[in-house]
Amino acid sequence: MGRAASAVPIAVVVEDDEAVRDFAAAILEETDLDVIACESAEDALAVMRRHGPDVALLFTEMRLGGAMDGAALARTIERDWPDVRVVVTSEPGRTQALPDHAVYMPKPWRPLDVLVQAEHAVVHPVHH
Repeated sequence: MGRAASAVPIAVVVEDDEAVRDFAAAILEETDLDVIACESAEDALAVMRRHGPDVALLFTEMRLGGAMDGAALARTIERDWPDVRVVVTSEPGRTQALPDHAVYMPKPWRPLDVLVQAEHAVVHPVHH
């Protein structure tokens, strides 16, 4: 699986809207995942460089402040950390090309949908 048995898997939430970011983080904190919330793709990549082997799920908004959007972040994660489950969310009609293994979740998403993705990230990790 690529993760140390003793490490708690991590979910990284990337959302520039603080209220939405806090809501997604609160939902994921109810799972077996540790949660790290980030405001930008650049912040998320810094987290990945530090914790990449322990990250099970990256949950990102498509439109982010900063130089990199959620689609570019998803492509980078798939290339550099292929075992991470990537979920990209956005308003319907605002999608871009996503990597093959990314999951698209339209807004407004339901908490249950986020929990299902977290469960998949832990129980059925991505293997390429």
